[in-house]
Amino acid sequence: MNTTFCRSSVLATLGAQSASSANRVKIALSALLLPLALASLLLQPARATTTLADQPVFYDDLTVWEHLEYIARLHGTDDWEQQAVDLVDMVGLMDRVDDLPTTFSRGLKQKAALTMAFVRPFDVMLIDEPFVGLDRLGKEALLELLTLAHGDGATLVVATHELSSVKESSRLIALSSGVVTYDGDPAEADLTALTEGVRQDHD
Repeated sequence: MNTTFCRSSVLATLGAQSASSANRVKIALSALLLPLALASLLLQPARATTTLADQPVFYDDLTVWEHLEYIARLHGTDDWEQQAVDLVDMVGLMDRVDDLPTTFSRGLKQKAALTMAFVRPFDVMLIDEPFVGLDRLGKEALLELLTLAHGDGATLVVATHELSSVKESSRLIALSSGVVTYDGDPAEADLTALTEGVRQDHD
């Protein structure tokens, strides 16, 4: 797939039911990193690219707060403590910051991963099925964080089956068996047809 990505855009990738989100993220990654993020990697390595994975991985012996401190300091984030507090409060994990995220449920792990993804600076974020496992509070927090990141100039690439969130994007690319079936304005797309692998042409 050859495509170009505009800076400070929100791109949603939607696959037919047979297309895995992991494959869609890999496609987006390969298409995105060279034309868009390479300059950031060379010029601003600490701010370049971050990911929010469908199945986040944590250090076994670090608490949520220790993860946040480690990630923030690794990327040279100033005044990270208040930002970390705000993120933890936003997702409802304030009373679990001293716990090990490896012991959490799927939903709490996803919330913890949200705080860690957004506590550091970035230019590009690759996001794989971010709504899976989140409750209403978590989904609202995620949408707010994505809106804020976009407003700050970040480019967001989201692989999702959450059709309600696709309309919030500025561009939609749909895939079926490795073929692009739609590339354009999400508002003009027949999302149900696209999830069934039906190609949709547009002006």
